[in-house]
Amino acid sequence: MLVLRRGDAAVIIPALAAEAGITEVHTGRPPEPWARRQDQAVAKALAVRGVRLRRHRTTLLVDADALRTQAGGLYGVYTPFARACMALGPPPAPRPAPARLPAAPIVASDVLADWHLLPGGTGSGQPGVTTMSAGPDWAVGLREAWQPGEAGAALRLEAFISASLANYHHARDIPDGTHTSMLSPHLARGEISPAQVWQAALAAGDGQGVEKFLRELLWREFAAYLLWHHPDLPELPLRAEFNAFPWVADQTALRAWQRGRTGVPIVDAGMRQLWQTGWMHNRVRMVVASFLVKHLLIPWQDGQAWFWDTLVDADLASNSASWQWVAGCGADAAPFFRVFNPVLQGRKFDPEGGYVRRYVPELRGLAAGAIHAPWEVSAAYATPIVDLATGRARALDAWRRIGEKAE
Repeated sequence: MLVLRRGDAAVIIPALAAEAGITEVHTGRPPEPWARRQDQAVAKALAVRGVRLRRHRTTLLVDADALRTQAGGLYGVYTPFARACMALGPPPAPRPAPARLPAAPIVASDVLADWHLLPGGTGSGQPGVTTMSAGPDWAVGLREAWQPGEAGAALRLEAFISASLANYHHARDIPDGTHTSMLSPHLARGEISPAQVWQAALAAGDGQGVEKFLRELLWREFAAYLLWHHPDLPELPLRAEFNAFPWVADQTALRAWQRGRTGVPIVDAGMRQLWQTGWMHNRVRMVVASFLVKHLLIPWQDGQAWFWDTLVDADLASNSASWQWVAGCGADAAPFFRVFNPVLQGRKFDPEGGYVRRYVPELRGLAAGAIHAPWEVSAAYATPIVDLATGRARALDAWRRIGEKAE
């Protein structure tokens, strides 16, 4: 009987391999720097015992080491990268699961419930799980929104393809409703592979919705590619001039943003959706990120850290690349002078105000024409924590100053 012990993977895995008489260990090939270091340490420790570590591309579509420009360099712009990926052809269909697996050695292990990982003190609401940690149950919204695991991923994919894929190219920017796949948590946790998703989308047809969706899958690939070749992506801007950017250390404003208390309805709705469900609509992610780094001049790393702590789809590559994109300091980034006006964004993509009403209930009584800028119709509503015009002008001035330094 094998006894699973807590500790370093480079110690545990070789010990288990030795006890079970294993000659090969198979694993995925993750892009995260710490995971790559761990793989190297495990491979070295296994080799000492005569065991080989075999790595496979499991959570990505392309090999980041193999994909190069015609000149042999790295891709730094999304469109040529996506074109190169498309030229490789569709990924092979995943192999069916085997009908049976060889019997594995019995492993003595802890009972998961004994670790007291689940929040709340009155029960989890999940069959077979009754042991709970003390304290408030902060995961109610998460349980209502998600069904973790392969079965939940398959249901989510089926629902998206049948109801939303055909119109994805148009409706994907509308936060009020279910118009996106919401597969990101399942992809991030390895509960479904991008190859499965790609093949299912292709089987559904070849319209504009399918084409746009596949290109969004390739944005995920591009983010992983960037992290693979730039392991400091979560900490350092790819554009060196942004090292001198005059960010503002404003903990009060940062806390207001985190809590969805900025006074800007679309921003507050997004941040409250994130806190309640662990997820936020992609269009709103761009709006709240732009507000933080441009209107408030708070470092993108602070926003990235909050997303990492609160997103159920937290993915180091996508999170880092996307925040750098919004901040204008990453690969193929939106220019810093592109400052989203959150009021106009709300009016364009949530014209009836349904999204704001759902997550900012104190504004439910307002008409659609007033809900995205309530301070304009009544002094009873608080003004934003920063004047939007003033914040925009301050951001553009800061951007000009680093441009002058770079010259």
